[in-house]
Amino acid sequence: MPSSKASGAWPTARWPRMADRRDSFAGTIGPARIVVCVGTGGVGKTTAAAAIALAAAREGRRAVVVTIDPARRLAQALGLESLGNEAREVDGAGRNGGSLHAAMLDPRATFDAMVTRCALDEGQRDRILANHFYQTIAGNLAGTHEYMAMEKLHELADTGAYDLIVVDTPPSRDALAFLDAPRMFARLLDNWLYKLLVTPSRGFARTAAAGAHTVARQLTRVVGAAVIEDTIAFFRALDGIEEGFRLRAADVYRMLQSDEAAFVLVVSPRPDTLEEASRFASILGDAGMAVRAVVVNRVTPSFGSAAVPQGRSGAARALADFRALAEREAAEIAGFVATVPRSTVVQVPMLPHDIHDLDGLLTIAGLLFAPT
Repeated sequence: MPSSKASGAWPTARWPRMADRRDSFAGTIGPARIVVCVGTGGVGKTTAAAAIALAAAREGRRAVVVTIDPARRLAQALGLESLGNEAREVDGAGRNGGSLHAAMLDPRATFDAMVTRCALDEGQRDRILANHFYQTIAGNLAGTHEYMAMEKLHELADTGAYDLIVVDTPPSRDALAFLDAPRMFARLLDNWLYKLLVTPSRGFARTAAAGAHTVARQLTRVVGAAVIEDTIAFFRALDGIEEGFRLRAADVYRMLQSDEAAFVLVVSPRPDTLEEASRFASILGDAGMAVRAVVVNRVTPSFGSAAVPQGRSGAARALADFRALAEREAAEIAGFVATVPRSTVVQVPMLPHDIHDLDGLLTIAGLLFAPT
C-alpha cells in the first residue's frame, strides 16, 4: 500500500490536450503505447518512469509501469513495500477512469509462464519445467533476464489491458543487453550444436550429429553425464515451440522500432553521464530506436537575479558557487542537446527531498508535463 495517497489538484498540463503540442514532452510521447526509460544508474530513471505512468493514469489512461532493474527503487518511489511479477494496482493513483499498475520482473516466473503458453501440450510443458537444466538457466543463465524482460513486455502488450506500458530499464550498459535480447535468443536457437542435437539422425545430419555427441562426451568428463543429459533433453523438449519463442522476440523488437514506442533518455548534468548518454543515443539510433525525449534530471537552479549577499559571508560564497555550477551545467547540457537534435528536452531541477510516494511523483510529473 502507498505510504500516502496523492492529494491536491493535478497540475494544469493535461495529457490529452498537450498531445498535439509537438514541442512539448507530452506531445512527443503522448501518442506512444510503450515508453521505454533508459539511462545510466543513479540519474532518476525509475522516478521518471513512475511519474510518466502516473501522469497517464491521472488523465484517464490504464497505465502500467514495469521495472527490469532488480533494485527495488520502483516500489520505493511508489510508496510500496514490495512488487512482484504480476502487476498490482496502486491505490489512489488513477483519475477519470484511469488506473496505475506496477510490477517488477521475475525472470523465472516469466519464463515459466512463457513455456506454459507456448507448449504444444501439457506433457511438453511438464517435461520442460521439470528439466534440471531448465531450472538452472531459467533464472541464472547470462541473457535470460534480458530476454524475459522482452517476454514480459510482449505479455503486457498482448493482454490489451493497458493503454500505456512504461518500462524502467537497468543502467544503460545492461539496457543494451535488454535491447539485444531477441537477437541473442535467436542466435542460441541457430547455434550449430543446438540444431545438431535436435536434428533427425539421417544422412549428413546423422554424421554431423555424431560429431556433436563426440563433443558432448568430452564435455561429460568435465561437467558430468547428468548435466549433459539434462541439457540435451531440454533442447529436445523445445522441439516444435522454439519458433514461437523466436517469433515473440521478433515481435517485441519490431514493436520497439515502431511509432508505438517512445524512448526517453534520462540523464543528469554530469559530464561523464552526458557522454555515456550520447553514445547510448547513437547506438539506439543505429538500431532504429530513436530517442524521442530527454529528461535532464537534478539540474542545479541558477537562482536567477537573486541579490548577492554583501561581503564575503558564507551565504555569498555559497550563492556564487551555485551560480558557477549552474553555468557549467548549462554549458554541458547545451553540448549534449546538440547530439540529440530530434529529441524534445525537458529539465527537472534538483529537489530538496527524495521521491518516495505519489505526492512526490506528482511533483515530478508536473515538472515533466508543464506547458512549454
